[in-house]
Amino acid sequence: NALPQDITCLAADRMLIFASYDNILHAFARNKEVVHTYEGHKARIHLLQPFGDHVISVDVDNVLIVWNIQSEEEYLQMDFDKATFAVSAVLHPSTYLNKILLGSEQGSLQLWNIRSNKLLYSFPGWHLAVTTLEQAPAVDVVAVGLVSGHIIVHNIKFDETLMKFQQDWGPITAISFRTADGHPVMAAGSPIGHIALWDLEEKKLMCQMQDAHSTAIAGMSFVPGEPLLITNGADNAIRVWIFDGPGGTGRVLRSRMGHSAPPTKIRYHGQNGEQILSAGQDGTLQSFSTVHEKFNKSLGRGSINKKKSKKKGLKLDTMALPPITVFASEVAHQSDWDSIVACHQGYITCTTWNYQKTSMGAHKLRPEEFSKHKPIDICATSVDITSCGNFAVIGLSTGQVDVYNMQSGIHRGRYGKERAHEGAIRGVAVDGLNQLVITAGSEGLIKFWKFKTKDLVYSTELLSSPSGILLHRDSGILGIAFDDFSISILDIETRKIVRTFSGHHGRINDMTFSPDGRWLITSSMDCTIKTWDLPSGCLIDCFLVDSAAVSLTMSPTGDFLASTHVDDLGIYLWSNRSLYSLVSLRPLPADYEPSMVTRPSTCPVQDVDVAGDEETCDEMIEYVSPEQLGEQLVTLSSLPESRWKNLLSLDVIKKKNKPREPPKVPKSAPFFIPTVPGLIPRYIAPEEENDTQSKVVNLGVLAQKSDFYVHLEEALSTNEYAAPLNLLKSLGPSNIEIELRGLAPEGGGSVEVMLSFLRMIGMMLNKKYNFELAQAYLALFLKLHLKILSSEPNLLEEVSRLSTQLEETWIHLRTLFNQSLCVLTYMKSALL
Repeated sequence: NALPQDITCLAADRMLIFASYDNILHAFARNKEVVHTYEGHKARIHLLQPFGDHVISVDVDNVLIVWNIQSEEEYLQMDFDKATFAVSAVLHPSTYLNKILLGSEQGSLQLWNIRSNKLLYSFPGWHLAVTTLEQAPAVDVVAVGLVSGHIIVHNIKFDETLMKFQQDWGPITAISFRTADGHPVMAAGSPIGHIALWDLEEKKLMCQMQDAHSTAIAGMSFVPGEPLLITNGADNAIRVWIFDGPGGTGRVLRSRMGHSAPPTKIRYHGQNGEQILSAGQDGTLQSFSTVHEKFNKSLGRGSINKKKSKKKGLKLDTMALPPITVFASEVAHQSDWDSIVACHQGYITCTTWNYQKTSMGAHKLRPEEFSKHKPIDICATSVDITSCGNFAVIGLSTGQVDVYNMQSGIHRGRYGKERAHEGAIRGVAVDGLNQLVITAGSEGLIKFWKFKTKDLVYSTELLSSPSGILLHRDSGILGIAFDDFSISILDIETRKIVRTFSGHHGRINDMTFSPDGRWLITSSMDCTIKTWDLPSGCLIDCFLVDSAAVSLTMSPTGDFLASTHVDDLGIYLWSNRSLYSLVSLRPLPADYEPSMVTRPSTCPVQDVDVAGDEETCDEMIEYVSPEQLGEQLVTLSSLPESRWKNLLSLDVIKKKNKPREPPKVPKSAPFFIPTVPGLIPRYIAPEEENDTQSKVVNLGVLAQKSDFYVHLEEALSTNEYAAPLNLLKSLGPSNIEIELRGLAPEGGGSVEVMLSFLRMIGMMLNKKYNFELAQAYLALFLKLHLKILSSEPNLLEEVSRLSTQLEETWIHLRTLFNQSLCVLTYMKSALL
């Protein structure tokens, strides 16, 4: 349901929602799909009014158009002269059929009949521009908001002013009347975010709701029949206020809000991938849920002194801290003390934040020498928090790196004698076990320090000045972004550069690793987002966005990539396609031209080209593994154990599963029981069935030749045993036993077929594949036919040949096993 540009005007009736951008008006059904489009305006639309089967729109060139909603045709077009009547407000008075009331910037009002296109009455007004018109609960009464802050409650039937109120906060931006519980209250909004509540019975101000929003009140509406007021503003917040307390003032019942200025840094919080922490240019730190908006939290704005800030209010707050540039968070001990530490733009003090209490924390972290005075040209540039949540490491623009305790806020040490680097600190990172601290300086050095003793362990010089570093703690891989737009990967175990990537043509804004450490995803001012595969050292994905990504973060579960963009308030989620479809991870060619990708919206975009690419990827990546990697290797089959492991125990299994007594068939009594003729009636005794014939059927006579038997017979002449082997692999354990029993002469088979079966086993041992199947089939065959084998010289000769083959293969395998066990034992003892 996304429109291509920002929505500038919004209105709704009982069925449709009307939204306009620039000079085009759209109608949405079910808040999901655009069902009507109205094109005809030459300038930007700034007023909308639903009107029964029609909708009225007014543009900034003073052209009013009445549209037929269903046919999308113009019903009426009216042009007004800007000099005499510039339309600034529109209203359909209740019960006034086919009539609309227009307010102007000149202060006059006009009542028009739309059906006949006639001006019915002109109100002289109050010589001040009309900003808003609102229908009162009483018929014929309208509230008029003026640019001077006056509110006129006017009867348009008799052209009489009933009441007049004044606000000192500037023009009236919105008016709404409360209709619940018999309370005659009118609410009025202002450009500075305050709301005034007026008692219409006593004609006086009832109460003020100051700082309801941090910016101008854009719209407000009382819910009919409920003591609820819904407000929104340019601070990207919508709030529901409930009036249930004494004094008539409202309290926030529920709210949804985002950043009022673009986010600067985002990071996933915790390991479940459900919360994203976001710091914005508006100075706030917020938590957004990827599950549902009701789990969103606002941790508030940073402040030097929270008590003084509360007294002064948002507008006059001189204690507010600058926006957060960098922050780090950890979930360990977040219920005990502060778990987030943040650096502020151009500010030396770092603040702590408490995620559980959703507020700023208790500590201000700054070096002791600056506790009395605040330096102007020194600021905190980078920060990291240990995985245990006990310590924060902060780097300054002077090259100092300090450690603080998160619980007490006490300074716990400094790296280097006076400072860690000659230049400004561009990044700090702590490994997962609190053994090493890695710092990067603008002079082009990466230094490794012991975390506890603060001693320098190792220092390496880089080819260029680093702009930022990012550590993947689980794998010990450090990503370094440089000022020359290149990226290097450093292994902190060997302390060597293991990968170098180049390809960006602008400053690298942010980096993020995939959870397994295989991918590094980077964003740059050249509007590209690139994915680098670390094992292969290649670029595997690259796409363009219309606005450069400022910050990136990958979900700890690997399902989403979150991004924020230049001059954009939202956080965008990109799904990881490799989790649910086949994606080619082959390197992109050197001359690859990335395609422009539209940013995610609530409406899926059908892209034909992308679908085509996916099909080619499937063909590229499809790979069928051979049955045997090498002829000299002993290869097992891929069959489950249940197909071959219990072949020798089938008789035991059958015995266990055999019922204790066979089911007895009840004897069927005749309907008329026969009697013996005579004076005394006696029943005839039932005759016992004497079956002398044997019930055992000679299978050799009746049994037909099975497919397996036929294939073995053919293999005697062709010497091709693949067909009978594949047939045997497809059978279950019971069927395999039946087939092998049927090979003996008493089961309907022959000695030649038994010889063919032994040759098939020999072929399997020669080729060294299906090794465990050959053992299981041969073991069952010997168990079933041992007597026949000993009496037939041909079979005996073949069995002895198989025995030699088995022994050679097993001796070779046993040698390899023993070698491996010896190496393992030696390694264990050497390590101990």
